[in-house]
Amino acid sequence: MKGYWIGRVDVTNPDPYQNYVKANAAAFSKYGGRFLVRGGTYRVGEGEARARNVVIEFPTYEAALECWDSPEYQAAKAERDGHAIADIIIIEGYEGPQPA
Repeated sequence: MKGYWIGRVDVTNPDPYQNYVKANAAAFSKYGGRFLVRGGTYRVGEGEARARNVVIEFPTYEAALECWDSPEYQAAKAERDGHAIADIIIIEGYEGPQPA
């Protein structure tokens, strides 16, 4: 099964946040991460939202977990700390039956 990161982010300090954006590319590349959603226009259907939404696809759920735990990503995350408020989940994809 593929793995995904689903992130909802409020950037509080845009200029320093760009250091995180630059630094996370190494980890995403190493673990096969691919942006499916990176910002963009959205509408809140229900509940609360943050200003920025991100979905990153990985070849496997295990790769998604390994990327999060990697020294490369943790170094990038340190660049984000204090400059954004984020909710991020790592989730396994679904390949079962779909509605007809």
